[in-house]
Amino acid sequence: MTQASRLSELLAAGRDEAFAIGAPGREALTYAGLRRHVEDTVAVLNQRGLGRNDRVAIVLPNGPEMATAFVSIACAATTAPLNPAYREEEFEFYLSDLGARGLVVEQGSTSPAVSAARKLGIPLLEIAPGDAAGVFHFTADKRDASPAAQGGFAEGDDVALVLHTSGTTSRPKIVPLTHRNLCASARNIRTTLALTPGDRCLNVMPLFHIHGLMAAILASLSAGAGVVCTPGFNALKFFAWLEEAKPTWYTAVPTMHQAILARAPRSKDIVAAANLRFVRSSSSSLPPQVMKALEETFDAPVVEAYAMTEASHQMTSNPLPPRPRKPGTVGVAAGPEVSIMDEKGGLLARGSVGEIVIRGDNVTPGYENNPKANAENFTNGWFRTGDQGVMDEEGYLTITGRLKEIINRGGEKISPREVDEVLMDHPAVQQVVTFAMPHPKLGEEVAAAVVLREGEQASEHDIRDFAAGRLADFKVPRKVLFLDEIPKGATGKLQRIGLAEKLGLTG
Repeated sequence: MTQASRLSELLAAGRDEAFAIGAPGREALTYAGLRRHVEDTVAVLNQRGLGRNDRVAIVLPNGPEMATAFVSIACAATTAPLNPAYREEEFEFYLSDLGARGLVVEQGSTSPAVSAARKLGIPLLEIAPGDAAGVFHFTADKRDASPAAQGGFAEGDDVALVLHTSGTTSRPKIVPLTHRNLCASARNIRTTLALTPGDRCLNVMPLFHIHGLMAAILASLSAGAGVVCTPGFNALKFFAWLEEAKPTWYTAVPTMHQAILARAPRSKDIVAAANLRFVRSSSSSLPPQVMKALEETFDAPVVEAYAMTEASHQMTSNPLPPRPRKPGTVGVAAGPEVSIMDEKGGLLARGSVGEIVIRGDNVTPGYENNPKANAENFTNGWFRTGDQGVMDEEGYLTITGRLKEIINRGGEKISPREVDEVLMDHPAVQQVVTFAMPHPKLGEEVAAAVVLREGEQASEHDIRDFAAGRLADFKVPRKVLFLDEIPKGATGKLQRIGLAEKLGLTG
């Protein structure tokens, strides 16, 4: 298979008549249909004055139109998918910050993005769905526009995708990803998962986020495989989709896997008939207990990957059998080079704890218009991930914590993940997130938010006693909160930073 350097080449893998993109209850789009759709989209955008490296924001619900809008628009211009749940002020910030030259929405959309775009004078590009999954038509538009300054298909060094970092503690940074970055990442994921044209992915991830765009959509298309695009994650509908789509794999964040496991006993026949080759987890740490339960439920290996936006998603992954999977680790380098660095920029030997760093074709060339962030995050050609970790002699990486999330209790450093994994062994605990809460003398103290299993009971005293038998005293949570649901970010990830404030523990 030749190495693609732009997305239009990436689509060449699929046979004309093969299933490319589908959706529950919809006619599937073939590869021939997808390629035609891409050509039509490039032509329409060019006619409307939008070409290579022009920013086109996309605000569409999850589903096949969002998938094909991303792929086809990126072949002509630069895509900027935005979370449809944003408020008008947020849309105004992101559209302005990105310098968007167009906004794609559904025909008749009432999204606050529309009023934000009008306020900023950004032209709307409305689409109406066609018959096959993912096919859409741009609706009539009376605007006069000069043809694009740089028309045709985008090239390898053009920017295909721009995303903002989550910005939990500071102004979000713009991450530009080139066609070469995305093609390298799709190739890395395809290789790790041994994807073939016979595979089919069930996508439940939001498509304004790098995880769904890369792992589900582009990795599948680069293998000539199929992807079924759901309207978004729904634990109640997951098993019906599993039965209808007959996927060979799906990828999700740990909170989604936990919700699926909670409902699996009610869909035993569907689970028994499912023929999953593997299950993939990424975007935050997968508790080993959840990995074990998933493998037992679906009788399939679970591979955990370590990923971030700046790397166009995947950096490491636990390998598929027959190579060993090591629960609690995020596997081996799976594309870029991965190493451990000290604070001064020196690379450390295996077995040493330090900052995880990466370099490779999938890594962003640098944050946009942010020399300070680039100086802080790139050292000697390596990108600093901001995560602390250790690599064993076989090259398996264990993340010991996000550097910003490490709890500093009077000088004692505590990894929240270590506490999570201990508390997950308590029989009554369904979900847990350990985080820092302010303390007047120590600076920070250990706290934990816990969701109990249905029908189970435990007190704060029980949880603390359980932890005390397995952890050094300074690591035992001084505060345990019981919640029906732990607050999550837009992509379903549990968020430690800012949790004390959200739960009223900062007073």
